Amino acid sequence: MQVPRCQISLLFCLLSCASSFGTRYTPDWTSLDSRPLPEWYDEVKFGIFVHWGVFSVPAFGSEWFWWYWKVALKPEYILFMVKNYPPGFSYTDFAPDFHAQFFDPDEWADIFEASGAKYVVLTSKHHEGFTNWGSQTSWNWNSVDNGPHRDLVGDLGAAIRKRSLHYGLYHSLYEWFNPIYLSDKQSGFKTQEFVEKKAMPELYDLVNRYKPDLIWSDGDWEAPDTYWNSTGFLAWLYNDSPVKDVVVTNDRWGLGCYCKHGGYYNCADKFTPGQLPNHKWEKCQSVDTISWGYRRNMKLSELMDLPSIIKDMVYVVALGGNYLLNVGPTADGMIAPVFEERLRGIGAWLKVNGEAIYSTKPWRVQAENATVPVWYTSKSSTVYAILTSNPMQNSFKLLTPKTSHNTVVNIYQFIQI
Repeated sequence: MQVPRCQISLLFCLLSCASSFGTRYTPDWTSLDSRPLPEWYDEVKFGIFVHWGVFSVPAFGSEWFWWYWKVALKPEYILFMVKNYPPGFSYTDFAPDFHAQFFDPDEWADIFEASGAKYVVLTSKHHEGFTNWGSQTSWNWNSVDNGPHRDLVGDLGAAIRKRSLHYGLYHSLYEWFNPIYLSDKQSGFKTQEFVEKKAMPELYDLVNRYKPDLIWSDGDWEAPDTYWNSTGFLAWLYNDSPVKDVVVTNDRWGLGCYCKHGGYYNCADKFTPGQLPNHKWEKCQSVDTISWGYRRNMKLSELMDLPSIIKDMVYVVALGGNYLLNVGPTADGMIAPVFEERLRGIGAWLKVNGEAIYSTKPWRVQAENATVPVWYTSKSSTVYAILTSNPMQNSFKLLTPKTSHNTVVNIYQFIQI
């Protein structure tokens, strides 16, 4: 009996889908690196990074305040403490002042949505070890038992998802001064007590509780991935977790892994390749060029201006990357007006020019120096030529595109510096 054509098509689809979603990944890099990157990540192009924690209380110098004060012994940090705090004041004494009383997650989400960003990545825990949710393995060093007395991860996540944005979580594997980690380090990482009791339980908890679309791992560089049990966690994440089909991960899973293993590549902070990479990548960049966390002593000259941010984003997207732009909120939960102004400015530009950014692919030529510098992106049969400076003349010539009588040229908006 002949099977109807429509039934054959349906059967083929079902078999294809079963093959696609039935892949099981084993806990080794050969298998894990073969996992296709979920499509949503390459399509969104632009995201917001948020560094927020106890370091937002001193708000001086850098989010590495504790390390620079107690280990690097930088004079300006020591002097800051001598001038402003009593003898015997410890870093943990900052936590009660991380009160976040003005934190309105819907207001933040409105700003992020207005920026044109399609995903948001919040620090769930930085290297200081303070968790922005009620981690059961953090004792009282967390935002529910201390400081804000709120689940910051959950509250922001709910607001972000109401606006159909993707929600990601930054998580530091290591903690500078955790005694269990320091004990493992002293053993040459031959013991894994910190991994078994702290790092991995928190990662599993974050995934099961908040179901993030993205995990931005960090703090991996002192120990190999075998110490962190990274491949075991990623195999569970890709095979059995509640986000197994959508979750995206970066490349910071152990000493030597970055720019080599994982989902997309961050490589170094503010990574800027000179040519088109052969793997999906992301540039994380901070509006404040000195610090990722909020600084009360920042100067306007130390901040990226709007044209510089847009140029940077265009460069990244033309070379196939995503652009993750960081802002650091204050300890009381405010996004500084100067940061908000930058974000809303990007959104205004994307409202006009977003077609040349979202869901695009690198073209066969990514840039040329014609009359003025030009960056190219593409989408199907459309090529976008992006000029980030005014040509200062009525006509200019693009050297690379080859036109025909069917070619249609549309002109959008210039960004005048």
